Amino acid sequence: QLVESGGGLVQAGGSLRLSCAPSGRTFANYAMGWFRQAPGKEREFVTAISRSGDSTDYADSVKGRFTISRGNAKNTVYLQMNNLEPEDTAVYYCAAKRTDSDYDVFPIFQDYNYWGQGTQVTVSS
Repeated sequence: QLVESGGGLVQAGGSLRLSCAPSGRTFANYAMGWFRQAPGKEREFVTAISRSGDSTDYADSVKGRFTISRGNAKNTVYLQMNNLEPEDTAVYYCAAKRTDSDYDVFPIFQDYNYWGQGTQVTVSS
């Protein structure tokens, strides 16, 4: 019910913009997050945004390089990734969490109710 797009192969220092769009339902009233999983590693938190879009949270490893945002209708979520590093190589997953709060963000993947299939991001050195 979530579809990610925008992944690909990029050189170190380059940029990519990931999108996460709903399929079959609206997620305008959900908090959203991005997680990633590299081969042989556990899924890890990247960034999250509140239902209203007013609150965000970032993993230390991506602060200052990645930006999460919501579209005007709050139904689509974007992840702008700049100054990419080889360590950013992973499958990136979008997730949605039901919440009554306009401002809470959720960095724990077990909290999320819906997930996309993932999009591969590969950063070459």
